[in-house]
Amino acid sequence: MIIKQIIGKTLKAIRIKQSLSQEDLAHECGVDRSYISMIEVGRNEPSVSKIFDLCRGLNIKPSEFIKLVEVEYQRFFQSNGESK
Repeated sequence: MIIKQIIGKTLKAIRIKQSLSQEDLAHECGVDRSYISMIEVGRNEPSVSKIFDLCRGLNIKPSEFIKLVEVEYQRFFQSNGESK
């Protein structure tokens, strides 16, 4: 799993936990629903400014989002016997 897949997995988990559809989040962030979908499946890697927009739409701090990504990133490498 690469970083953009971890970002997508994290984004989707938060969105679902908040009972938001991709369309709802896209509307809050001013992007197309397909852009959200592409991030969630790991095909697009959002820029820093888009991460801030996504976090605004999710009502979370960007630092909280990055921390969740970091935790998942570390978990991935630990489960594969690697250290990062």
